[in-house]
Amino acid sequence: MSARPGFSRREFLATGVGAAAWPGLQTFLDSQDLATLTVKQASELLRRKKASPVDLVQACLKRIERYDRSINAFITVTREQALATAREMEAEVQRGKFRGPLHGIPIALKDNIDTAGIRTTAASGVFKDRVPAEDAEVVLRLKRAGAILLGKLNLHEFALGGTSSVTYFGPVHNPWALDRVPGGSSGGSGAAIAADLCIGTLGT
Repeated sequence: MSARPGFSRREFLATGVGAAAWPGLQTFLDSQDLATLTVKQASELLRRKKASPVDLVQACLKRIERYDRSINAFITVTREQALATAREMEAEVQRGKFRGPLHGIPIALKDNIDTAGIRTTAASGVFKDRVPAEDAEVVLRLKRAGAILLGKLNLHEFALGGTSSVTYFGPVHNPWALDRVPGGSSGGSGAAIAADLCIGTLGT
């Protein structure tokens, strides 16, 4: 995966080149995957109206559909909700309202963080159908900041282990070497960000 023609992703990120100062911005937008952007780069594009929250969400969903069957980072993908929220955040930007650096940024959360109305399992069969009535405080803050929830991420069951292989929903695979573990207990969070399935993730 590369973030700019002629650069590896790591080399590109190491340069510290922000989207605002990037002469080849349009070339990137025309030829590259928006899901590979950092939070800072994506936020700057949104603020300057060079990309929309819907663009970012669609780019991430496309990568989830293409790659997550092998990686198994996600337990739940909130596709329709994410697109609806992205349209709301896009409308705010068009009206001149920008909540801050997380406005319109697609993120995913470890599945032991409560999300109102969205299944939260802790990767356990005991909680496989559990749907919280309230958001955790961190979720409330992310929503107020304008972040967009793409879904809930796999983990070592009850966050009690270091491999993310013990989970009711099947083991998480390291995206760089599918026969290896991604660590844990926040293995889904690490794997999702390493594979550019979303712009940001939370673990615990």
